[in-house]
Amino acid sequence: QVRLVESGGGSVQAGGSLDLSCKASGDLYRSNVRAWFRQAPGKDREGLAAIYIGNNSEDIAASVKGRFTISFDNPKDTLHLHMKDLKPEDTAMYFCATSDMGRPTLLPEQYIDWGQGTQVTVSS
Repeated sequence: QVRLVESGGGSVQAGGSLDLSCKASGDLYRSNVRAWFRQAPGKDREGLAAIYIGNNSEDIAASVKGRFTISFDNPKDTLHLHMKDLKPEDTAMYFCATSDMGRPTLLPEQYIDWGQGTQVTVSS
């Protein structure tokens, strides 16, 4: 069983920055891809950034490219998302997830385990 715990969410003004973290624990031997998603009320879950921890290859959504950076701390098994130049439309619940796809992917249906989420609110 895999447990994922997100942290770092909060409220920020437009143009600000936030750093999210996702600590993983449990049976992680298959969890070779880690990713961040978000979901705003009434909208589908959106893939933001994924990383294959075997070679650190990444996939970043066009909507956040240049503003969001994904990284993975292997010794601490912790996934990070650095977000800058935040906009009101970035307001959502942010989730981390794991996959065994062997390559970065932004499709939520390809992910197995999910955290409970952390709220990010950006005010104008």
